[in-house]
Amino acid sequence: MVLGKVKSLTISFDCLNDSNVPVYSSGDTVSGRVSLEVTGEIRVKSLKIHARGNAKVRWTESRNAGSNTAYTQNYTEEVEYFNHKDILIGHERDDDNSEEGLHTIHSGRHEYAFSFELPQTPLATSFEGRHGSVRYWVKAELHRPWFLPVKLKKEFTVFEHIDINTPSLLSPQAGTKEKTLCCWFCTSGPISLSAKIERKGYTPGESIQIFAEIENCSSRVVVPKAAIYQTQAFYAKGKMKEVKQLVANLRGESLSSGKTETWNGKQLKIPPVSPSILDCSIIRVEYSLMVYVDIPGAMDLFLNLPLVIGTIPLHPFGSRTSSVSSQCSMNMNWLGLTLPERPEAPPSYAEVVTEEQRQTSLAPLGACDDFERALPGPLFAYIQEFRFLPPPLYSEIDPNPDQPTDDRPSCPSR
Repeated sequence: MVLGKVKSLTISFDCLNDSNVPVYSSGDTVSGRVSLEVTGEIRVKSLKIHARGNAKVRWTESRNAGSNTAYTQNYTEEVEYFNHKDILIGHERDDDNSEEGLHTIHSGRHEYAFSFELPQTPLATSFEGRHGSVRYWVKAELHRPWFLPVKLKKEFTVFEHIDINTPSLLSPQAGTKEKTLCCWFCTSGPISLSAKIERKGYTPGESIQIFAEIENCSSRVVVPKAAIYQTQAFYAKGKMKEVKQLVANLRGESLSSGKTETWNGKQLKIPPVSPSILDCSIIRVEYSLMVYVDIPGAMDLFLNLPLVIGTIPLHPFGSRTSSVSSQCSMNMNWLGLTLPERPEAPPSYAEVVTEEQRQTSLAPLGACDDFERALPGPLFAYIQEFRFLPPPLYSEIDPNPDQPTDDRPSCPSR
């Protein structure tokens, strides 16, 4: 008998979103199929899947141990988030070539479903950095006697959601700095910078509105600028390796001596970047907005405003809290001006509800049958009568005034 051949081994995920991209979060169920296509009949010991998620850090540094001696120091660290194994066909043992317990797979295409649940604990967002990564993947392995295993690995994406609608991420960020330039024995006037942004949390695709004022009292021509930076920090064996990358920037107009420039909501758009990673013990990804003044021949004057790039965007009402509050205040003032001195008497019950409508409303309702059966007869009749009695007549004179016993003013109870 001529044994068949494995034509293809593929992995596909049941996507949870409209973009048809496998993206999951902690607690989600990851499901999919392993597809096996063979030409002819084959005999299989097992078909397994292995799902894993981990964060890894690795970098090297050169060290000198003497005048002619050098060595390389490796820094590595790993954190495992989950490790799941499952057998789709066959049994656990694959190390023997016995013909016992083999499964026959006929020619054609075959699919085998798999499913597993991600941990409920927070997971780090998928990430690829300079000295480390956070990866999640599923690997399929097909074992046959007298053949090398056929293996395939496919990655999927995990987002640990960051909701920017939390109070800490909705708070404004602001700062002020000043710098005085000195040249030998001459001192020029100061350069001052103040900047503010509306909140700390943003999502990719949003534009940051920058409010800033730059005053140049020096003798040089300076240029105000702004930039978003991503900082990757990797930790291993008590050491840290940091990488800083420019994400986006903008440039203002050149500012000559004695001039002032004001930014009233100058916009800087956030490009597609990975969310902040704040809960991983060996990898952190942070962002900041740097508003600075480029000074020729001297160190720049700069302000760093921290940012958090999240995954859940701002709710429509999130940025309108202050405006709603002020609008409410305006409405209260408007009400105070237009209230009449004496309230107008409301219409009488007969003007609102006719006798025919009242009789109709007193008729038994089908929806209340169960409620009526559950109550004693007299009690239900009392409730029905009370519900449809007309309200008392309106009067501006209290029909039951308090009768004080004497003319002395009342005192609070002791």
